[in-house]
Formats: sequence, C-alpha cells, structure tokens
Amino acid sequence: MSRRTPYSLIAATALLAVLLGMVALPDFLVPWRPFWLGLVVVFWVLEAPERIGLTLAFVLGLAADLAYGTLLGEHALRLCVLAFIVQRFRPRLRFFYPWQQALAILALFYNDRLISLAVRLVSGEGLAPASYWLAPISAALLWPWLFVLMDGLRARWRQRES
Repeated sequence: MSRRTPYSLIAATALLAVLLGMVALPDFLVPWRPFWLGLVVVFWVLEAPERIGLTLAFVLGLAADLAYGTLLGEHALRLCVLAFIVQRFRPRLRFFYPWQQALAILALFYNDRLISLAVRLVSGEGLAPASYWLAPISAALLWPWLFVLMDGLRARWRQRES
C-alpha cells in the first residue's frame, strides 16, 4: 500500500487556501491577510516533496491568478520561487520545530513580498503602502498552528487508508 499523500488532499487544501484568500475582510484586517496558498504550498513541499514541486506550484499559481483576477503569472512566479527555496532548504527546515520554522516562513514571505512588489513596479502600479509588509508577520504567526492542523489532517488521512 502506498504511503504517499493523495493528490486529492493536496487539491482540497489548495482550494480551501484559494477560498480563504477570497474571503472579504474588514479594511483594517486586509493588510494582515496571509498568503494562504503560499502557506499550503510550503507545507506540502516540506511534507510531500514527491507530490508537489515546481510544476504543481506553477499550476496552482495560475489557478490563483485566474481566481483572484491578478496579472496572469504573478502568483505562479511567487509560488515557484517559494517552492524552489523550500525544496532547496527542505532538509534544514524539517529539522526545526514548527515555531522555529515560523522564522523561516517570515523570511520566505518577505522575499515573496519583494517579488510581488517587483511585479507591481514593472506593471506600473507603483510603490505599495507601508501596510503591505504586514502579511508576512501574520503568516509567520499562523504557521505553527497551520502546520499542526495540516499534519494532523494528513495523519488522519493515512490512518483511514490503512
């Protein structure tokens, strides 16, 4: 019997992440909205690297671009860079506890913000407001809880298959 994580579980969590990214928030909370799909991709690259890599990150990014109505390829680029960096440092990242990984998540998502800002500047949108830099903080704060929740979900899925 295969111990691999099924694509259906990855797809379900990615769909939930895209939907969470679409949820309407009050104006004061919008800058704090984490990049949910990025968090999910980072989790799956860490925990199921045989299932999710750059290709699936790119496809999920294109789907996010279509869902959010953003510049086609922006999320694809961002997710590919995230997935690449996590793949590169996966052995080191897996060594840490989730609360320690949160610091790496903070750095990863600030890097993601820099990429997004570069895309904004190239497309002529101009500089982002100062509140633009708050989302990585919320992503880092949510990471330990999201990691535990998704790891439990993956473990339950494996028990159900056994």
